[in-house]
Amino acid sequence: MDTAEGTTANEKDSRHTAQRKPTRAQGQGEAETLATRSRGMQDSADRRTVLAADRTVLAAERTYAAWVRTGLAALASGVGAKKVLGGVLPEWGVVLTGSVLVLFSAACFAAAVWRELWPDINAPRPEVRRLPRAMLLCLNGFLMLVALTALFGVWFGETGGG
Repeated sequence: MDTAEGTTANEKDSRHTAQRKPTRAQGQGEAETLATRSRGMQDSADRRTVLAADRTVLAAERTYAAWVRTGLAALASGVGAKKVLGGVLPEWGVVLTGSVLVLFSAACFAAAVWRELWPDINAPRPEVRRLPRAMLLCLNGFLMLVALTALFGVWFGETGGG
């Protein structure tokens, strides 16, 4: 017997057991709550899937920006190589270095638009709007024309440093 409370261990166990037994109405209520929670979990899973698709679109846009940024840096380096390396390398080395950098920039611009227009995923429809395809094609087409013009400048332009 427990002296502080005046009850035995068996009496305590029977009270706890009685408190844990749900009534039929409570059991139905718990079943409805469980059904509601499972629908909520399904909605939550669908929402997470859509959010994952949104993150995929945003990651593709960051990748596009990285390709364009790399292409612009290579373009500037190729044009700059013509003037900066003129007194350091022979003419053929300057033209070759500048040409490789400018051609690499054109390849970056092509890869940027290719990866953005034809992604290699089969995700659900995202809620985030994608960049307009026409804008991407126009911008990258213009950048490729600039790269082509720079390539002619590297080939036929005046070499500096001399």
